Amino acid sequence: MHVPDGFFDAPTSVATGLIAAGAVGFSLQRANRELRETGPALAGLTAAFVFAVQMVNFPVGAGTSGHLLGGALAAALVGPWTAVLVMSTVLLVQGLLFADGGLTALGTNITLMGLITVLVGYFLTRAVLKVMPRRVGSVVPAATVGALVSVPVAALAFTGLYSIGGAVDIPLAKLATAMVGWHILVGIGEAVITAAVLSAVVATRPDLVYAARHLQRDLVLVDADGNTSTVSPDRPIAAKPAGRSLGIGVAVTLVVAGGLSLFASAHPDGLEFVGAKLGFDGAAKDSAVAGSPLADYGVHGIGNSQVSGALAGIIGVLVTIVVGLAIAKLASLRANKAS
Repeated sequence: MHVPDGFFDAPTSVATGLIAAGAVGFSLQRANRELRETGPALAGLTAAFVFAVQMVNFPVGAGTSGHLLGGALAAALVGPWTAVLVMSTVLLVQGLLFADGGLTALGTNITLMGLITVLVGYFLTRAVLKVMPRRVGSVVPAATVGALVSVPVAALAFTGLYSIGGAVDIPLAKLATAMVGWHILVGIGEAVITAAVLSAVVATRPDLVYAARHLQRDLVLVDADGNTSTVSPDRPIAAKPAGRSLGIGVAVTLVVAGGLSLFASAHPDGLEFVGAKLGFDGAAKDSAVAGSPLADYGVHGIGNSQVSGALAGIIGVLVTIVVGLAIAKLASLRANKAS
């Protein structure tokens, strides 16, 4: 759902840019508590993993594809405010290095994919957790619901923005129906990927999952007479040193970006497909960095497309880790100065 330049008029792009800037600034202030529990390294790895998996488009039918947005997954792993920073990092790297999403539309993309999917995904996750058994495994189905719903909500938000400042006059009812309909299918893929990733992490390192670290089982105390009482632990699961786990995560991420991405579907994604069907795709303009050496996820000058794509994915992962770490550390420094 990367929005290109040209889909929205200037006032709408400026407005979403201001919303995105405010969200990032607010998140820089609020992420410190989450980062104390999960650490900046996990934030950097999460950003790189979302970047890598977004390279893997999966078919959803009728010549259309989709890819992970990752907001609900990131929020479950590192917390909602850190997740906003994570998603903003991914979109920034994609826009500046790979010409994926317009530069004037960066605020729109952060608002849709870096803010709405995160907040909808996280708060739905929390809501579902309240009615499920209090155990770490409950995070998986709860986040799956959040992931499933977050994608069509973002698609509906796109329709709302288009009704305000869309470049081409089209029937909004048709746009809403098409965007939500196709992105429900994309949301199913989002839910499956989110469930698979969280299941693997929860099974091995639940202490690295932000949404799971406060879900310890209640303690059952038995006195000398056999009477029982239940006590809820006050402190979250203590995080253990994560060097080996993070190393494995980096290796998996590199494999996804440098290998699995080569098998991605070549069909247009949901937004591109709807744009072509409804006739507003012609409003898209090339990004100002369309001539980047890494544009379109390939290294210019390398004739072999597979080698070019694999190398571009690996470069993107490494750059995203560095930028994600830097932003996470900046969030920690800002919060420490404020306190």
